Amino acid sequence: MTRLSVAEELESAADRIADMTRADLQIILRRASFMLRNVSGVPLEPTTADTLDSIAAEMKISRSDLIQIVLREWLETNAYLPVRTIDEESEIDGSA
Repeated sequence: MTRLSVAEELESAADRIADMTRADLQIILRRASFMLRNVSGVPLEPTTADTLDSIAAEMKISRSDLIQIVLREWLETNAYLPVRTIDEESEIDGSA
C-alpha cells in the first residue's frame, strides 16, 4: 500500500464518515499511522532542494519522481543495477 493510496483511503473515509464502521475506521487509521511511522525523508541542503524543485517543475514531475529517476540512473550507470534493455523493434512516442 502506497502513501498515496492511504491518503486517498483517508479522504474517502472522511467523505463517508457516517457510513463507516468503527472497525473499518480503526483499520484505516492504523494503516495511516504505520505509513507515517515508517516515512523517512532525506535531508537536503537548501541549494540542492531548490535545484531539484526547479528541474522537477521544468520536467512537470514531482521532486520524489525526479529523485527516483536520478537515483535509478546513477545506480545503472555505476553497475549497481542492471541496465534496462530497450526493444529495438517497438515504437516509442518520445516521452519517458
